[in-house]
Amino acid sequence: MKAIIKSAATIIALLASINLSAQESLWNQAELQSPIVNEDNTVSFQIFAPEAQEVLLIGTWMPREDWAPEPVSLQRDSNGVWSHTTKALASDLYTYHYMVDGLRLCDPLNPYVVRDVSSVFNYLIVPGGQGDLYAVQDVPHGSLSYRWYSSPGTQQERRLTIYTPAGYETSTQSYPVLYLLHGMGGDETAWTTLGRTVEIMDILIARGEAKPMIVVMPNGNMSQQAAPGSAPGVLSAPGMDLPLTMEGTMETTFPEIIEFVEQNYRVNAEKGQRAIAGLSMGGFHSLHISRLHPHTFDYIGLFSPAIYPLAGSIPEIYMNMDDSLGAQKNNGYSLYWIAIGKNDFLFDQVARYRANLSSLGLPFTYIETEGGHTWDLWRNYLSQFVTLLF
Repeated sequence: MKAIIKSAATIIALLASINLSAQESLWNQAELQSPIVNEDNTVSFQIFAPEAQEVLLIGTWMPREDWAPEPVSLQRDSNGVWSHTTKALASDLYTYHYMVDGLRLCDPLNPYVVRDVSSVFNYLIVPGGQGDLYAVQDVPHGSLSYRWYSSPGTQQERRLTIYTPAGYETSTQSYPVLYLLHGMGGDETAWTTLGRTVEIMDILIARGEAKPMIVVMPNGNMSQQAAPGSAPGVLSAPGMDLPLTMEGTMETTFPEIIEFVEQNYRVNAEKGQRAIAGLSMGGFHSLHISRLHPHTFDYIGLFSPAIYPLAGSIPEIYMNMDDSLGAQKNNGYSLYWIAIGKNDFLFDQVARYRANLSSLGLPFTYIETEGGHTWDLWRNYLSQFVTLLF
């Protein structure tokens, strides 16, 4: 009996020492903070890597050459802590990651992460301006739902994301709808994670700058039932080059999405109460869906849009564009809104398309900004576009 008691005491002591060791480890880790947004809008970063030879920081606030920002080197102290403080940053949402001796890492001290296609980034928000639209504020909050719908055109059950504004559940009114489409490599979660749609809509509606509306965010990858990890079957790696990309299936099956929404939500089904918008590939889809269904949408938003089909994929629906654009013009619409950054690789395509719209006499609003093909622009474009709707 004494031996059993002695063994039990030994086990308890061992467990206690392990627990204290684990807590001590957590406590030591908690002594570091990263990132810290300082009062002057500089941001400080720290990472404990005593064996590392080089630690680089790469963030979306940095000057960019082509696609990639130019990294900065962190400085190491005698305790193996590497650190860096930025210059004062404009109010916005930024993403970043580390390179530690050539290995790409997220910040172990920052639990806030987002996925863009197959890459994972930390994010931070600098307050005091545009960034305040992307942070959760003390305002009435809408709801976010993931819904599955039947798609006979793709022979699949497919998932989409739906935002309903604050008060929808207790109201009896019908709401206008914005169909909001993601870019290549994205999915039905992109606009709510990277795009901060929920925060933007909650805040602008609470301010009275946007009307309460339902926002429908489908998956534009027509070979994909849902975002990676959310569909039946094995876990598959996210990717850009998926089958059925920008080849017509999204445009021809889009009425299935509208039908599902109008059967399951209190929506105003009039043309004047429907909008469609998207970024990059989603802008491409918005352009072609709206011209192929000229009686459906009164508001069209193209954010850094692709204009022309991918090489080697030109089905019938992309031919005779001028005729369908003419029909769209004759049917009328309230707003055709195009926005793009000056350094976007699609800038020349958009310039050609604008010239074509002008030659056909289609009125449009054009916004040209600094920047390239990036989420900081698309979040900003969304926050402008929704204030013009309905």
